[in-house]
Amino acid sequence: MAQEYNQLRAMWAVTKASLKATFRSPQSVFFSLFFPIVLIWIFGALGGNGIPSVDVALEKNTDTTNSFYSNLKRNPVLHFVNDKNKNVNDELSKGRIAAIIDIKENTDTTKHSPFIVHVRTSTASQKDYQTALSAIKGSVNEMDQQIFADRKSVATIEESKVEGRRYRMIDFFLPGMIGFSLIGSAVFGVAFTFHSLRETLVLKRMYSTPIKRQYIILGESISKVLFNLLTVVVLIAFGYYMYHFTLANGLVTFIEMLVISFIALLVFMGFGFFISGVSKNQNVIPVYANLFMFPQYFLSGTFFPRTALPTFLQPIIKFLPLTAVNDAMRNIAFEGASIATCWQQILILIVWGLIIYAVTAKVFRWE
Repeated sequence: MAQEYNQLRAMWAVTKASLKATFRSPQSVFFSLFFPIVLIWIFGALGGNGIPSVDVALEKNTDTTNSFYSNLKRNPVLHFVNDKNKNVNDELSKGRIAAIIDIKENTDTTKHSPFIVHVRTSTASQKDYQTALSAIKGSVNEMDQQIFADRKSVATIEESKVEGRRYRMIDFFLPGMIGFSLIGSAVFGVAFTFHSLRETLVLKRMYSTPIKRQYIILGESISKVLFNLLTVVVLIAFGYYMYHFTLANGLVTFIEMLVISFIALLVFMGFGFFISGVSKNQNVIPVYANLFMFPQYFLSGTFFPRTALPTFLQPIIKFLPLTAVNDAMRNIAFEGASIATCWQQILILIVWGLIIYAVTAKVFRWE
């Protein structure tokens, strides 16, 4: 009696062969690992400064009807954060905003200024805070010159400081580089691999063996997942040990970043399968792949904060798959968020995955 063909063993053989081929490919190693590491090294060497912006917020019940607030509002250096869904105290302690401002009418007869301006900052916001404080003092001096000929001051500035976690360049940039590596390697890797297997008749030769088609796909896919997850491990380790990349909850954060990476890989590989199915030859694969990837590189907060983009684009770019990956990675790594609290980003990825695999099932070709 003939022994039944072991599909799992055959799948593992495909996986090992594909994994060896990937490691032997200079292009795969360069764009997935070496290139992101070089960029991390460059930006990490900038000294760990936070993302340059001067966001400030107002204390609750601050008087916004007075002339001094109107003057501050017109100051081009200050950007007032008015998002009611954000906890401004938490944002301050993490260095997301430079200061929290409280403006009140002066009731202290020992101080002759009409207003008291209390500026609260944190140790996490010192560079931006100095810029914000200079802007506030500039507004005070401007109003002094306009109103008080005897050189009184329109407001007295008081300061206080709380402890906070410093947000550095590496904390923003490394999650973006992980997303950059995942989307490029998954899309290009899958698209070129399966198109090449068809063109070189390797798939056709595989059909002559007892291995089932789904196990061929699984074997190739597992090799891509293993290679890219190893890349993520190396990138995180490099950022952590070289530039003190923040892992808010240590090992738990590291594992949760790998989980997000795995989900992202499944989605991005779906686009690779789709591109390999619709491409007539290898020359058009880069064109289709870049049409999908390049807009996301610049819209999804990979190299710079997406808040720098026009307001009308924000509701759109929020739902891009790479945006979801970048946001989830940064929330987990720096904010200490859990997988559960990133459900919106995960849901966006799942929806994209369902859509692309449903479409791919219609266009994917075996021969």
